Amino acid sequence: MSAKIIDGKAVAREIQERLAEEVVQLKNERGITPGLAVVLVGNDPASRVYVNNKKKMCEKLGIYSEEHLLDESTSQDTLLALIRDLNSNPRIHGILVQLPLPGHLDEKAVLEAVSPDKDVDGFHPMNVGRLMVGEPGFVPCTPAGIMELIKHTGVGLKGKRAVVIGRSNIVGKPVALLLLAEHATVTICHSRTVDLPGVAREADVLVVAVGKPKLVNKEFIKPGAVVIDVGVNRVQTGLVGDVDFDSASEVAGYITPVPGGVGPMTIIMLMRNTIEAARRKGK
Repeated sequence: MSAKIIDGKAVAREIQERLAEEVVQLKNERGITPGLAVVLVGNDPASRVYVNNKKKMCEKLGIYSEEHLLDESTSQDTLLALIRDLNSNPRIHGILVQLPLPGHLDEKAVLEAVSPDKDVDGFHPMNVGRLMVGEPGFVPCTPAGIMELIKHTGVGLKGKRAVVIGRSNIVGKPVALLLLAEHATVTICHSRTVDLPGVAREADVLVVAVGKPKLVNKEFIKPGAVVIDVGVNRVQTGLVGDVDFDSASEVAGYITPVPGGVGPMTIIMLMRNTIEAARRKGK
């Protein structure tokens, strides 16, 4: 068996076309231009790349965007004051504070300062709670993208076994809740899980998000399973995922590559959340 590749770039392009139409519709029918503000503190090179990519995607979709580039030494008070201004700015529908923040800043307090209605990253406790109880809110972008990729395979989740390796607040926990909402039976695994390969082999859908290069090989995978690799690890040979792609492809039914799998979906889901924020605000 050779797994079918889930092409994240192609799925993101399809969604991008739909979103561009939605932006035009919002502008024409309701006079609303969705607006996104990105806040970057310091000059982390990877964060700079992400911010640039977000800016380019906003331009492609016709979304108004602002960048707020703050010095590494920016104080907590200054950052919170900026967020308060953005919360009250009617032109801004979504606020994204690029993580990680410099060590002297209180990340939790900063994320909680963003209005839940503009929290297009889906990290505010209010939106986390909404996800937990199944109410409409903003879903974190990477988990939302993962669900789109699974949907794209045509594999239904109702009654299926799903295993998530990794329990982070950004990916592991929210994607487990989203899978549960689709009526999958969900197991969350982590570093202390006994017989991790054995538990993973039960999965019809396996999501791996732990940040360990090539942790998962074919011994972890049920024949025909959908394998979603969220890991992006820089090694001497380049970028690799948390899944040993060549080994896993021998057994899996569907698999995401790294790069080109989950990555392209994250930004497009951010755009979707921003457009949804504008739509809600305009009601």
